Amino acid sequence: MKLNWESALLLILVLEILFFGALNPRMLDINMLLFSTSDFICIGIVALPLTLVIISGGIDISLGSTIGLCAIALGVMMQAGWPMSLAIPLTLLLGLLCGLLNAALIHYTGISPLVITLGTLYLYGGGALLLSGMAGATGYEGISGFPDSFTAFANLTVLGLPVPLVLFAFITLFFWLITHRGRFGRHLFLLGQNPRAARYAALSVNGMPYALYGLVGLASAIAAVVLVSYFGSARSDLGRDLLMPALTAAVLGGANIYGGSGSVLGTALAALLVGYLQQGLQMIGIPNQVSSALSGALLVVVVMGRSLSLHREWVRMTWRRVLSR
Repeated sequence: MKLNWESALLLILVLEILFFGALNPRMLDINMLLFSTSDFICIGIVALPLTLVIISGGIDISLGSTIGLCAIALGVMMQAGWPMSLAIPLTLLLGLLCGLLNAALIHYTGISPLVITLGTLYLYGGGALLLSGMAGATGYEGISGFPDSFTAFANLTVLGLPVPLVLFAFITLFFWLITHRGRFGRHLFLLGQNPRAARYAALSVNGMPYALYGLVGLASAIAAVVLVSYFGSARSDLGRDLLMPALTAAVLGGANIYGGSGSVLGTALAALLVGYLQQGLQMIGIPNQVSSALSGALLVVVVMGRSLSLHREWVRMTWRRVLSR
């Protein structure tokens, strides 16, 4: 029986947990495994729509700044006395608008998505710092004083599972359905594989990026709300460390950096794998800086592996030439 990539990722995830469990038995505690996901589940929340963008042949590296901007905006609205029932929808709208602005700039300028989202990375980050300074929240504490009903949200359980994990499961199901079980997904893969063919097939080549980047912005806003609830404070740097793990999860999950292929389920499993890697390293006493370095190294290795697999015929021919000498 052939082992597909999603099954391989699941096997690696189990082996990873067993490995860290052998070094620290607390890692094998089921409650620890479930509730520790709240520390890193936002990686998966933003990695899922990012996977769709990568499948289409694009990229979005501004999501970390979008999270920070949405988080601090939520804090400013709360500080101004706005009810959370209004502040949360407006935060989600702000994230959506950030994503749509990325798509509009890419569409109307024709500039590479990498360059555009690099620019908006600084634009949204600067906006977050500006709002933070205006609110007097330049310190590490950020804006606190959120209602107890809001801060309790990230710590609630549904059927014994933490709410952020349940939310991640529903978001995964949503993206799996639209990507792998619908017409939208078929158009998405065709766009990534051959944009010219997609245009000849009368697909909305210019319109689809608005949906894709809008979803990344919306997911970033959801992640911001979850993070603010979890930490009990809004800070402009909340999303700073999420970009690299999210990119790693998307690529490790099967997304081709050149576009045209990817797996939502693979990304979900890879997000858990990356998250538990960070968690396991912390539990055995490895500093966060080393954990971040390993995530970056993992991304480089995966990208190199993907590149070699795409050019395997060239690699095979080169190897034969070397052996024939």
